[in-house]
Amino acid sequence: MKQHILPALRLTLVCVVFFCGIYTLAIFGIAQFAPNKGNGETISVNNKVVGYLLEGQNFSNDKYFYSRPSAAGYNAAGSSGSNKGPSNPDYLKDVESRIDSFLIHNPSIKKERIPSELVTASGSGLDPNLSPQAAYVQIPRIAKARNLSEERVRNIVELHVQKPLLGLFGTTTVNLLQLNIDLDKLN
Repeated sequence: MKQHILPALRLTLVCVVFFCGIYTLAIFGIAQFAPNKGNGETISVNNKVVGYLLEGQNFSNDKYFYSRPSAAGYNAAGSSGSNKGPSNPDYLKDVESRIDSFLIHNPSIKKERIPSELVTASGSGLDPNLSPQAAYVQIPRIAKARNLSEERVRNIVELHVQKPLLGLFGTTTVNLLQLNIDLDKLN
């Protein structure tokens, strides 16, 4: 018994020292060379921080592109999904409610053209990006609310389309915070 317990205790002590001390300090040191020293990349307007690049925001005004719904209420401290499956009646009511709300604010869009990401929450509840298709479907509402041509709004969206890393890793996305800030700069 002694021959099994002592090595296990030593291994536990080595792992605690390495992972709680050395590894943590190494990652912290590397983060000091990252933008904003590893505290997250902030986005500022007129020297005021308005959000984080990698954190979803709640946009509900018709002149802004709507973001993906959040099961966490856009609270990074409580990042989580809803843990409700697609057959859960409460989940289905939430999705139907979101669809109805989207159709009220976007009357020119047919129900079947609504991208699922605009009515379903993500696993983290904090996605800062949408697919270009989810942005394009909102263009008529934005153009009308801002008194701009749909073509002008589409051009702004296309400026914010981010391709996958090296054309391989990830998906094509649009960062909504940056897009909505640039829309505000137009008016």
